[in-house]
Amino acid sequence: ELQLVESGGGLVQPGGSLTLSCAACGFQFSTFSMSWVRQVPGKGLEWVSSLNPGGDSTGYADSVKGRFTISRDNAKSKLYLQMNTLKTEDTAIYYCATGWSSFGGWGQGTQVTVSS
Repeated sequence: ELQLVESGGGLVQPGGSLTLSCAACGFQFSTFSMSWVRQVPGKGLEWVSSLNPGGDSTGYADSVKGRFTISRDNAKSKLYLQMNTLKTEDTAIYYCATGWSSFGGWGQGTQVTVSS
């Protein structure tokens, strides 16, 4: 059974940094593109970033480009999102998901709150 477990969220001040992790199991992680998607309560899902299976092709939403970096460790079946220069508008629940433009499996999410 596919399972994705996010961690690393928390409360951070504007301008700060956080690194999210997503531990994957139950499927062949190294063969899947992976993505981060976020949701502000009461609003729709927003795609944040995606990464191909080999980790050498990435995509970013304009809202996070230059501030966030997606990466993966296929040996450990882990996906990461390094978030720098965080803004209040980055506050959301962050989910990792399988796929790139369409998403299959989802994690339970981790809350990121950017506030002074």
